[in-house]
Amino acid sequence: MKLLPEHIAAAENCIRPFFERDHSGHDWDHIQRVRRTALFLCKEEGCSDELTVDLIALLHDVGDDKLYSSQEEAQSALQSVLQQIQLDDEYLKFILEAVQCISYSGGCTQKQIPIEAAIVRDADRLDAMGAIGIARAFTYGGAIGSRFHDEKIQVRHEMTKEAYRTEKSTVINHFHEKLLKLKDLMLTDSGKKAANHRHKYMEEFVKQFLKEWGDPHETADSGKH
Repeated sequence: MKLLPEHIAAAENCIRPFFERDHSGHDWDHIQRVRRTALFLCKEEGCSDELTVDLIALLHDVGDDKLYSSQEEAQSALQSVLQQIQLDDEYLKFILEAVQCISYSGGCTQKQIPIEAAIVRDADRLDAMGAIGIARAFTYGGAIGSRFHDEKIQVRHEMTKEAYRTEKSTVINHFHEKLLKLKDLMLTDSGKKAANHRHKYMEEFVKQFLKEWGDPHETADSGKH
């Protein structure tokens, strides 16, 4: 089917009220930043289907179970929005699969993921890096009740999705467990280029934070990245 600006407008109208109420760092401002970055990467990568990239970016957090009370509610929300946009069956299936590739725990591999989804996934991960990423990490930590830092809570190097979501951790541990790994998980050339500066900024932030905290393990921990 031919995607039209009207489909984008319908998607905006469906999801904006929900994300404007978010206070976890996955709000409407986050979605708008991901859209802008995705459309920039789209041009850099020579991808011509900007409307599809824009739609995937708009929907990328719809159905993310951490924003809903259950996995069932999350999937129901995504299906409801897709139905209201009125896509044909084939295109709806493509968008649904693309959106499910975006999350950090998504099951798509680099060979499986279409270019439009790869662009949005890189854009979403870039928004979890650098100065904005730092701000969002502490916002999300506050929303779920995580402490800034606790020397007694060890960094988890391997964990299941359930453990990642439910076990006690800290915001600083989150940098080591996820955010400082994102640079090496970029899929597009332009995404990789953009990630380098943001990664270095986060490394310096973590080092400075631990110095100010007075953590005796700062040198050893930060030297691993």
